[in-house]
Amino acid sequence: MPAITTLTFFSFQKHRLWAFKQMGVVGKQMQEVKGLQFYKFLGTGGGDGFSLSPDFSTYAFMGVWTKQEDYTHFISNHRVFKSYQKKAHSQRDLVLQSVKSHGKWSGFNPFKNIESTLDEQQLSIKNKLKVVVITRATLRWNRLFSFWKAVPAASKAIQSAEGVLYYKGIGEWPFIQQATVSIWESFEAVNAFAYKGRQHAKIVQETRQKNWYKEDLFSRFYLLSDTTKKLSS
Repeated sequence: MPAITTLTFFSFQKHRLWAFKQMGVVGKQMQEVKGLQFYKFLGTGGGDGFSLSPDFSTYAFMGVWTKQEDYTHFISNHRVFKSYQKKAHSQRDLVLQSVKSHGKWSGFNPFKNIESTLDEQQLSIKNKLKVVVITRATLRWNRLFSFWKAVPAASKAIQSAEGVLYYKGIGEWPFIQQATVSIWESFEAVNAFAYKGRQHAKIVQETRQKNWYKEDLFSRFYLLSDTTKKLSS
């Protein structure tokens, strides 16, 4: 079994202050986790998913794992996840297989060396799997206003995109380090949005002209599984 990427969302009805505080402390507890190659604890955006306003009810953990068994063992046994599961209302687990990735996240590309040997068309046709896109960027300080001014148009574009099933803003630091995750029916739908959509093309052009990003990354995956379970809290 090849390496996988996981994205786990915890939603909170209670204990929201506790969840917010964890963002600054849980990373120190992740040393020497078996099979964990890369990880990030992430906040999420409110509103329609891409927003200046945080969603204080939802937090995410992203990990790149040597094999899926390492992730399964981690979420069942590690003290960090057990504490989240004790206080959260629900848990949603996305298990992903990298297909194509370019750019950098914290200085390197964590998905590049775990890409599938099949191309996008083969994967979507052969497996009939849904697909996932993760984007991430570190914004330049002197471009913040310009970037966030363009965000409503980006949100509107993806809301009206054909084939999108879910989208959410995620990020490490508010306003500065931003990421997005979206689930699509197929890579064909992603390509139609990315290359044929007039609004999206305009945003891409602005990105290049205004030099918004100090560092950026664009990655495509196929969705191996998507499960949600209600927790006790």
